[in-house]
Parts: sequence; structure tokens; C-alpha cells
Amino acid sequence: MDVILLERVAKLGQMGEVVTVRDGYARNFLLPQGKALRANDTNKARFDAERAQLEARNLETKKEAESLAEKLDGQQFVVIRSASDAGALYGSVTPRDAADAATAGGFSVDRKQVALARPIKDLGLHDVHVILHPEVEASIILNVARSTEEAELQASGKTIQELAAEEEAASEFEIAELFDDIGSAADDDVDLRGATAEEAPQDPIED
Repeated sequence: MDVILLERVAKLGQMGEVVTVRDGYARNFLLPQGKALRANDTNKARFDAERAQLEARNLETKKEAESLAEKLDGQQFVVIRSASDAGALYGSVTPRDAADAATAGGFSVDRKQVALARPIKDLGLHDVHVILHPEVEASIILNVARSTEEAELQASGKTIQELAAEEEAASEFEIAELFDDIGSAADDDVDLRGATAEEAPQDPIED
């Protein structure tokens, strides 16, 4: 199907261009979202008549997007999820989750603007692109963790593997300390029994 683009569409073309696309792509995406019109004489005349208005509207929305991108770019948002000790999520983080996290952080982001090649399925810091306008995008960081404390540690630069190693080392240290305490208590008990035996009165020796 031939369509007239009403805005820039990645990998297709610029506003005003007539391009050929698959019928399903046109019917399910371009046409219902107002990104294109069927390329016929009526719509070509309509586009020519409205071109100046469309370009002005595009410029306005682009400026708004650029302003938002300056504030949004580089922001980090925490997403709390359950996960295994190895860091694999019980589920996944989707574009909706990313949009909700950004919105909760004070930014108006729609899930359709979040570009995820595939759902996030691991703990850690993940770069995510947000398409704010056909010509403007920002990059945010999703800090996926099991708790706010873990998120803070990840934000400081520590990986899940490093955190797990630290937890294991701390656990081993606590066990070692416990055995040291038990050994010390046993030594004290032996010393106490020895001291008691030495201090006990002995029966006088009779001739």
C-alpha cells in the first residue's frame, strides 16, 4: 500500500514522502495512529493544503520533546522485582513497567514511547531508549533490584555477582566468628575448671 507520511517515521521516510508499506503495517499502525494517509488524489490534495499546519505542529511538539529529553536523559528509575540468587527475575520488566517507573518519577512517559528490543529478565542496571518524538529520543536507566537497599548498592556500581560474593563472605565470617566464640568459651571453661581444682583445699596428710 502507498501512503503519505504525516511525520517522520524511522526507516521509512520524512513528512510528506509517499512510501510503499505492507498493508497490515499501514492498517494496524500508520493509519490508526495518524502517522500517514492513503496515497490517493484526495489525500494528496488534503496534505498539500494542511502541510504548513502539520509542519508547525510538528515543530512545536519537537520543541516540547527536546525540552523533556533534556530533563529525562540519563535519569535512573528503580523497579523492584523478585528474583533468584543468580539475578534472574521471576517474570520480566516490560515497556509498561518502564513507563510507570518514569511517570512515578515525575515524567510523563507512555509505554508506546519505550523502545525495548526484548523484556528485561535480569537484575541490574539497564539502558532503555524513550522515543519522545520521531526526531527526539532520550536514554534512561532502569535499576532493577529486589529491594531499595539493593538498588542503592547497584547504583553505586556494584553488580549482583559482587553483592552475592560479599553476602557469602559476610556469612562465612559470621560462622567463623561463631566457632571462635564457642572455642573461646570452651577454653574459658577449661581454665575455670583448672583454677577451681587448684584452689580446692587438700586433705591434710596424717602420719
